[in-house]
Amino acid sequence: MTGLGDLFLRAMFVENMPLAFFLGLCTFLALSKRPGTAVGLGIAMIGVMGITVPLSQILYTAVLAPGAWAWAGLPEVDLSYLSLLCFIGLIAAAVQMLEMLLERFAPAIHAAFGVFLPLLTVQCAILAASLFMVERRYSLPESFVFGLGSGAGFALAVIMLSAIRARLAYADLPGGLRGLGITFMLAGMMSLGFAAFGQMVAP
Repeated sequence: MTGLGDLFLRAMFVENMPLAFFLGLCTFLALSKRPGTAVGLGIAMIGVMGITVPLSQILYTAVLAPGAWAWAGLPEVDLSYLSLLCFIGLIAAAVQMLEMLLERFAPAIHAAFGVFLPLLTVQCAILAASLFMVERRYSLPESFVFGLGSGAGFALAVIMLSAIRARLAYADLPGGLRGLGITFMLAGMMSLGFAAFGQMVAP
């Protein structure tokens, strides 16, 4: 398997954002009640992360990184301290574009997201993917694959959780476990399951 294939599988399974790093749990738990909404969230995460991570890589290497302005005779300029602000702005623009597209072409999915779609702007899993990209010094192809893999991993996790919750809607659960109680337990057990992938690739 190629290095990019390994990176995609690692981002999807081993470094799964909600189940390995516990990032993005707000939307992960809130939008996993119905499988249809979970699928929509998963597609949105794949789209947003697949776009924002490589764009963040281009922005960082061309403008923000130390020495990025050497071509202009300013090799000492270091704008990396603006990375967080710039990444958030880039993510906000991507989410706004996605919201307009969904409102125009898929109003049912747009209505199902409700207030949670604009909240993807400050979704920590999306921002974390760009920050991981900088920390690990991924190239542009690696950034694209890592973004897609991270989004696919989030989609897989939220769809799995929504499928289990849909079945549990017909279960006779104790009063204290109904709602978020059993959801947190399910997320914890899924996290333990995904942790096994990390052991499989450990040296």
